[in-house]
Amino acid sequence: MEGRDEDPQAPVPAQSGEKKRVLLLAGGQSEEHEVSLLSARSVLAALPADRFEVTPLVITRGGRWLSAGESQRALAAGKAEAGAGALALAGAAVTEQYDVVFPLLHGPMGEDGTVQGLLTLAGLPFVGSGVLGSAVSMDKVMTKQVLQAAGVPQVAWQLATRHEWRTDPQAVQQRAAQLGWPLFVKPANLGSSVGISKVSGSSELQPALELAFGLDRRVILEAMTAYKPREVEVGLLGNDAPQVSPVGELRFEADFYDYETKYTAGEASMHIPAPLPSEVAGEIQRLAVLAFRALDCAGLSRADFFYVEETGELFLNEVNTMPGFTATSMYPSLFQAQGLSYAELVTRLVELALEPR
Repeated sequence: MEGRDEDPQAPVPAQSGEKKRVLLLAGGQSEEHEVSLLSARSVLAALPADRFEVTPLVITRGGRWLSAGESQRALAAGKAEAGAGALALAGAAVTEQYDVVFPLLHGPMGEDGTVQGLLTLAGLPFVGSGVLGSAVSMDKVMTKQVLQAAGVPQVAWQLATRHEWRTDPQAVQQRAAQLGWPLFVKPANLGSSVGISKVSGSSELQPALELAFGLDRRVILEAMTAYKPREVEVGLLGNDAPQVSPVGELRFEADFYDYETKYTAGEASMHIPAPLPSEVAGEIQRLAVLAFRALDCAGLSRADFFYVEETGELFLNEVNTMPGFTATSMYPSLFQAQGLSYAELVTRLVELALEPR
């Protein structure tokens, strides 16, 4: 759809009976910028034109907010030009023209409570979790601490900071050795498997930590399970009483679900519903709802689990409050298997955003 006039400072008053005016935010400053643009194109095409007037607005990697025309061009090209657009706070004035915002932003400076805080201050309803749920779910350290308090099972883990690594690297090395090899090294605040390394021994630890600390000041050291786990995921849709999807499974040949495997066609396959014993699938769904409520999520989330078939163990890996949202992504596919079409799903998300919270 065509956007509004390119002057972001010219508010258009709402009229009763008109279509709901949706501002679709995309792009952003994280490493998942291009993923967000792909998701936004799918949502833009799916929201019913008879109910919604949708305007995409792209945020560049530098944090500048593009005009409507520039945003259309960026979506078409799959990237935004550097240097274009208005400063974030100046560009944010455009939000007052709209009834609801769909912040389809992944990762830091978009999914972590920052944009949610801006929209809350502006008094605008928006799709997805609020400041608390977004911030806590984005930070893997906080997620693990909250879920531990809620009794949700997780693999053993340790925290390391960039300052500690620079001043006392031996302490970090000892902590890693206590977890045992192999282990994973993960930035605390990134998604899409960016910056994650599998470390098979002490000689591989330093480059993995240097990579992760180049992206975040806090890093998670995470033990691996005794057997290679099955990776299963479940979607949630709703606010205080979320609907839970069937459980899906990701299958791939790589050691883990890294960025290349995730975004290269043919490298992974989805199986919905996952071939699991009914009691295991039920427990995954129960734990997902427990985590959703403990983290104060809203609107949507996708909970990712490890299932160790040999031992029957389940571990929650992470909760994603704005999962990948192309028509073929796991989250919409989970609900399509339950009979909810992609267009119905995105419509429901906008409706949930407009509900009183």
